[in-house]
Amino acid sequence: MNRRIAILSIASACLAGCTTMAPSYTRPDAPVTAAWPTGPAYKSIAAQAGDPAASGLKWNEFFVNPQLRKLITLALANNRDLRVAALNVEKSQAMYGIQRAALLPTVNANAAGSVQRLPADVSGTGQAMISRNYNVGLGVSVYEIDLFGRVRSLKDQALEQYLATDQARRSIQISLVSEVANNYLILAADRERLKLALDTLESQQASYRLIQSRFSAGASSELDLNQAQTGVDSARVDVARVTTHVAQDENLLTLVVGAQLPAELLPTGFSAVGTLRELPTGVPSEVLQRRPDIMQAEHQLMSANANIGAARAAFFPRITLSTSIGTSSSQLSGLFSPGSLAWGFVPQITLPIFDYGRNKAGLTVAERDRDIFLAQYEKTIQSAFREVADALAQNGTVMEQLQAQQSLTDAASKSYSLSQACYQGGAASYLNVLDSQRSLYGAQQGLIGINLTRLSNLVTLYKVLGGVSE
Repeated sequence: MNRRIAILSIASACLAGCTTMAPSYTRPDAPVTAAWPTGPAYKSIAAQAGDPAASGLKWNEFFVNPQLRKLITLALANNRDLRVAALNVEKSQAMYGIQRAALLPTVNANAAGSVQRLPADVSGTGQAMISRNYNVGLGVSVYEIDLFGRVRSLKDQALEQYLATDQARRSIQISLVSEVANNYLILAADRERLKLALDTLESQQASYRLIQSRFSAGASSELDLNQAQTGVDSARVDVARVTTHVAQDENLLTLVVGAQLPAELLPTGFSAVGTLRELPTGVPSEVLQRRPDIMQAEHQLMSANANIGAARAAFFPRITLSTSIGTSSSQLSGLFSPGSLAWGFVPQITLPIFDYGRNKAGLTVAERDRDIFLAQYEKTIQSAFREVADALAQNGTVMEQLQAQQSLTDAASKSYSLSQACYQGGAASYLNVLDSQRSLYGAQQGLIGINLTRLSNLVTLYKVLGGVSE
């Protein structure tokens, strides 16, 4: 009867340990408005706001260029930052496994033997003697009966830390996809600029040779010749400068990808990039639910919340249990003989009485940690809202910029042609031609820049809207 009572008591204690003293967790209200900003800069939102299709868009569906897809695949396999993040996930998973194992008793098998000689004056018999003892058994060593949920709270904390680490890996992966795409676009833009600079240099050299011939025939002045020379030299400077940028772009892309870049995967210009898919924005609540950095911050908040339960449980008694069962004998041959059964049962309770405020300070630390992670969670949401709003503001105006820049480029090209005709007809100086050429060159450079901004904005939207990385 006493044995049944003991078993029921232990079972009741274990069931009581299924609860924790952690505060009930409720997701905090988002410290942002329920809708994206409105105004002249956000013209594209109205048509996109109700479409949730972006929530499941994978990177290989968003980036349609096959060369870029292959580069992203190469980066996902070789980037060292992503590799470290994946290893951190495995580490956190193992740490969670360690903490979860503490909920169950650890059973150890043991075997031991001892031989001891006692001198006559301490043997108790007045004669020297040799004592032998051998034992084999199974035992549970210092198993904590989790009456107040301390161990379970620590397990919950480790689980949330593991989940937060996994979300950090996802965030790094999405950032990596976006970084490869942006660097690819920058390289394409700089190669486009290099092509423009080379074409401009060739045009300036042809103009210089023509004016040099006219100068030799007395049809052009020395001033015209020198002005033509400045155009050639200016174009040479730009060719050298942009050539450096192209090389640096390739070096950066190699670093991000983490492997040598196959030449056939590099863009020759914007014409080789193709287009990117347009992204519907959805509503703020949908975006905030799928961004991994926000989910990471929430898991860290939940981890801190669970740690409060462990800190509260430290005020209450801790009950530990050590047990063993096996055989014991003074001879090896007698270990499994009848009557050799040996067992031990050692329960222990530890009640904190005077700790000079240690447990109270530990609880205060846990509560302040929770408050810190709450503030960080809210700041992460606010930062995410701002990132999306900024990207939408740019997305709402970039097409107008592109159209205006294209019109400016067309007008500058026509002005350049007219100034050349006027110069050749003697109705204008070469300075007019040079100014028109510089205006055209600047407009063409601006057109490349705005095209880069348009494509980069789509990549940024993919990232800030929580694009799927797998």
